[in-house]
Amino acid sequence: MGFGLTIGVLGVLILSHAAYSTIQYRGLLKITEDEFNGAPMNVVVELILGFLLCMYAGLTVPGNFQSIHPASKENRIVSLSENLDFIIFNHRGRVVLSDSNMKLKL
Repeated sequence: MGFGLTIGVLGVLILSHAAYSTIQYRGLLKITEDEFNGAPMNVVVELILGFLLCMYAGLTVPGNFQSIHPASKENRIVSLSENLDFIIFNHRGRVVLSDSNMKLKL
């Protein structure tokens, strides 16, 4: 198990504990007949920590970002699929490309 995935699982566990703590706090308020004005400060800190850990895992676990620039050499199609029946060249994207200065290379 990678480091980023472990951090993500820990973040999800912290978020789950914060949700459980909030539900438990609201149940306590119902018993004491107090008004709910917001979550306690320790739950808010748990939420922020869990969110940051999940964001870190979400950005590191999938891998490196790739360039989406059309002129990038990383985005070239190496080979076409064997089933060419589902390739459509007449679609709404042609209108978008005709408005800009980019040309469709076929």
